[in-house]
Amino acid sequence: MTGFGPGAGTVVNVLAVLLGAGIGVLLGNRLPERTRDLVTDALGLVTLLIAADSARAAFSPALADHTGKGAPLLIVLGSLLVGGIIGSLLKLEQRVEGLGGYLQRRLQGSGSTAERHRFIEGFVTASLIFCTGPLTILGALNDGLGNGADQLLLKSALDGFAAIAFAAAFGWGVAASVLTVVVVQGSLTGLGVALGDVLPEPHLAAITAAGGLLLVGVALRLLRIREVAVADLLPALLVAPLLVTVVHAVA
Repeated sequence: MTGFGPGAGTVVNVLAVLLGAGIGVLLGNRLPERTRDLVTDALGLVTLLIAADSARAAFSPALADHTGKGAPLLIVLGSLLVGGIIGSLLKLEQRVEGLGGYLQRRLQGSGSTAERHRFIEGFVTASLIFCTGPLTILGALNDGLGNGADQLLLKSALDGFAAIAFAAAFGWGVAASVLTVVVVQGSLTGLGVALGDVLPEPHLAAITAAGGLLLVGVALRLLRIREVAVADLLPALLVAPLLVTVVHAVA
């Protein structure tokens, strides 16, 4: 998709999520609650699989060569700790949930407490899953760098099918997550335009590994094991490449 300007991949991604969410809502209204819970459990298990694949980047040879063999795990740990502290002080989780509640009131009216919680959970969960994976970061950057939107097109197909399953369980909150997709991927695309070069492989590996652990937190929420404040950990994705630079400088 090299004939289109930067941002085209994000537009396709948004349309795929909206289409998938619409199909999912139609299916979800016809499914009993027990079946919707089972769908959520299946999504949690698949998210764990995706998280494990992403987290393997912590053992990337490029990252180890760049920072030293013992440093990658400490970098990932440090990024989560520092990022979590920053996110907690900024109250990111509360702000994301507050945005979800605001959108629910604007789109659906007051509604019951259960409906409001379902909408917010769908918005938060879908936003995190659609915006923390490696395809989001690398795909949006490459789109901005003028390398084409092929990776975002692949992500769009995956997100579209995921949106069907999520919306069947959580409803229209999944569709509202397109606002987060626009902000995050649009910002990364703009960053790619400004950078003029692709993110170095060691830095990308650190971001991918941190993102994988964030997805573990999302999976724990989906499986109803623990309500991890994943949004508070999002700054880890910015802290990780900074720590790679610092460790490389002092190594």
